[in-house]
Amino acid sequence: MFVIVLTVLAFLNTGTGNTADTTVTYTYNDLIEKIENKEVSEIKVEKSSESNDFGTVTATLDDGTEIKTNIVSFTNFMSYVDEKIIDDGIKVDIVDVPRASVLSSILPSILLMVLAVIFFSFMFQKMQGGSGKMMNFGKSKAKVNIDDKNRTTFDNVAGLEEEKTELQELVEFLREPKKFVDLGARIPKGVLLVGPPGTGKTLLAKAVAGEAKVPFFSISGSDFVEMFVGVGASRVRDLFEQAKKNAPCIIFIDEIDAVGRRRGAGLGGGHDEREQTLNQLLVEMDGFGVNEGVIVVAATNRADILDPAILRPGRFDRQVYVGRPDVKGRKEILQVHAKGKPMAKEVDLEVVAKTTAGFTGADLENLLNEAALLSARVGKKEIDMEEIQKAFVKVGIGTEKKSRVIKEKEKLITAYHEGGHAILFEILSELDPVHSISIIPTGMAGGYTMPLPSEDKMYVTKKTMEQEIISFLGGRAAELIVLKDVTTGASNDIERATLMARNMVMKYGMSDILGPVQFGDDGGEVFIGKEIAHSRNYGEHVASTIDAEVKRIMDTSYSEAIRLIEENIDVLHATAKLLVEKEKITGEEFRAILKDPKCIERVNLEKETVKNEETQEEVDNIKEQDTEKTTVSISKEEI
Repeated sequence: MFVIVLTVLAFLNTGTGNTADTTVTYTYNDLIEKIENKEVSEIKVEKSSESNDFGTVTATLDDGTEIKTNIVSFTNFMSYVDEKIIDDGIKVDIVDVPRASVLSSILPSILLMVLAVIFFSFMFQKMQGGSGKMMNFGKSKAKVNIDDKNRTTFDNVAGLEEEKTELQELVEFLREPKKFVDLGARIPKGVLLVGPPGTGKTLLAKAVAGEAKVPFFSISGSDFVEMFVGVGASRVRDLFEQAKKNAPCIIFIDEIDAVGRRRGAGLGGGHDEREQTLNQLLVEMDGFGVNEGVIVVAATNRADILDPAILRPGRFDRQVYVGRPDVKGRKEILQVHAKGKPMAKEVDLEVVAKTTAGFTGADLENLLNEAALLSARVGKKEIDMEEIQKAFVKVGIGTEKKSRVIKEKEKLITAYHEGGHAILFEILSELDPVHSISIIPTGMAGGYTMPLPSEDKMYVTKKTMEQEIISFLGGRAAELIVLKDVTTGASNDIERATLMARNMVMKYGMSDILGPVQFGDDGGEVFIGKEIAHSRNYGEHVASTIDAEVKRIMDTSYSEAIRLIEENIDVLHATAKLLVEKEKITGEEFRAILKDPKCIERVNLEKETVKNEETQEEVDNIKEQDTEKTTVSISKEEI
């Protein structure tokens, strides 16, 4: 349609001019020259239109030839005609200007207006309902869940008994708000769920809404802010308007630190769009009445960077910490995620729960899912402990790269390195026992020594941290003792040991020289707290003392690691030898070596004896078969 309209406009703009003929075109100077030489007998002058002064001149020469030229000024040429041409007796014919009809003059304008109206109407409809939705920027992007059949309840939440008890009060208020209002009680308008990622904060919020059987509005903190100024505040208003229409209900804001960060931090200035959104959120939370039945539940893992105004009474005035589950909680979570998965009879979820200290609910779900994938990959019909152990290594350390070709020398270096770690894990009293040792490359590591936590720990003592630093340096110490050289394989061990030593001195006040004083900031990220950059609250002398203390801890630990491994050098050699043969050994096998390093030689001797006995039996069988064949052949010849 657009092409057709343009074609019509082009046709109308051409006017009703004459068709082209075969007249020869000359320049204006050529025409004047012909007139001055009196070679022209007749001239026909035509003005192009009434709106301008352009025109054309067609001159007939004495020999009958017609020449045609354009003139810039019709008025000036006619003055020249009056002065010169008429006196010379040249016939002059002035053609009337063609007049366009009223319709043809206004029709192009009308068509352009119609085309513009159609175009902008089409674009407006696209912006309203299309993928762009530019006119819906101020609308809330919250997802509403009011499905009664697929509700999440507290039965779907395992391992968080204390947290569920804290939130049960909200459920009672949403179910029977009148009971609280009649007594003049003020239920918290906002509840902030704080905890590490994957601990079940979102699941808890859904369970509260499911238990109370009320609508659940969920939105992310980053969904409020867009590229246009004022959009975030508009979305906050629209969200609370929707919530009030569906009261009683719950508004859940995930990762609220994206919009609730401390105002005035960083380089954003005082008129940041995010701060406008936060201000509107503060107004809305403090604006609705106690009987409107709208409760805001938010989740974050960085409560330390939130604006103080958002945490005051009347807004998010209650914080519920959702931490990592303990052994009992991990077992309950594993039981929930094990439903629908065929488990082998040998699988003991309590044992799995004990071996997964520090895992969150999301980690445990991922563990069983990886075990199911590994079982399906090898064609098993059930998930057994072997696949769960493989999944544990994959989730905790990385995928084993068994196909990688490694030189024997590098295998030996890795075996001694991991053997050094394993010896220190076992002989140091405060550390967890060894679960498995491997020299198979996994992820970024050439091998690993995996300890097995026997219990959950709430506190870490100074003695434990010192022994952990010693164990970190066990691989480097073993390389130095056996190879008389060191490799880059201990880079991550040294990094972790140095960080722990520096934290002991600067953060935990465990230095005898500096005493119980914390130096420096808390190590938080720049631009998200109060400061624009890290600050140092101590002088150069203290900084020098800190460096000296860190070096003292590292040197002492390294010397102790070398001494302990030299005392157990036979265990180191036996462990390395077994690792090179098998590539992976269990904690029980390593502890057997630790008790008696010569057991490896006895095992190898027994294997050789068995192998020799099997070889001798095969030789005897071959001899007997040859004897029988000979007897049979002789018998046939005799016959």
